[in-house]
Amino acid sequence: QVQVVESGGGLVQAGGSLRLSCKLSGRILHVITMSWHRQAPGKQRELVAAISSYDTTNYTESVKGRFSIARGNAKNTVYLQMNSLKPEDTAVYYCNAHIVKLVGTEHYWGQGTQVTVSS
Repeated sequence: QVQVVESGGGLVQAGGSLRLSCKLSGRILHVITMSWHRQAPGKQRELVAAISSYDTTNYTESVKGRFSIARGNAKNTVYLQMNSLKPEDTAVYYCNAHIVKLVGTEHYWGQGTQVTVSS
């Protein structure tokens, strides 16, 4: 069983910073991609940032230059550094891990962490 646990959300003023952490545990053969997604009230979940097993990264346009995704020193850990936060960044942030299994691949989601940016 694979577990995905996020942490680091909270309340911050506009212009401030937060760092989200995501830790995988369990039987993991290989991680293809780890990514952060967010869902604001009344809106669909959207991809924020992703990092591949080759450390290739991509970001949604609205966070480019402000957010940074990176792997941690600990295995199967990824961080999302969020700077210059705006009220429109307010959402529940979810970590996703795309993992190779014995047969096929599967996506695993964390429980989400709330990020609230006040104006």
